[in-house]
Amino acid sequence: MPPRRRIATDAGRAALAAWQADPAAADRTTTATAVRWALEELATRSPGRTVEVRVPPFGATQCIAGPVHTRGTPPNVVETDAATWLGLVAGTLAWSDALASGRLRTSGQRADLSAHLPLTGGGV
Repeated sequence: MPPRRRIATDAGRAALAAWQADPAAADRTTTATAVRWALEELATRSPGRTVEVRVPPFGATQCIAGPVHTRGTPPNVVETDAATWLGLVAGTLAWSDALASGRLRTSGQRADLSAHLPLTGGGV
């Protein structure tokens, strides 16, 4: 079952577009909306609870089908900042570049989301 949407699709797409137009000028609300919508979009497109994606302080989601953890820290975690996450989502930053630069932290065998990003295709 896909997650319940909290950010309307139109509002999320608009926030992502505004952030893409000028990341330095995007206010906290716009950035937060874009991040949260992109997390929801990833979980909708790749449902499951195998990988936890964290973008502090804005949000986190679980996604990708497979083995499920039930307690404690999940074995497959992706964590990054908002600018890196939105760059990955928009396709302006490659997964491998974010990983090599240390802007993206991953743990676990299933934490490679490169096949699921960017989210800009498929009507985003």
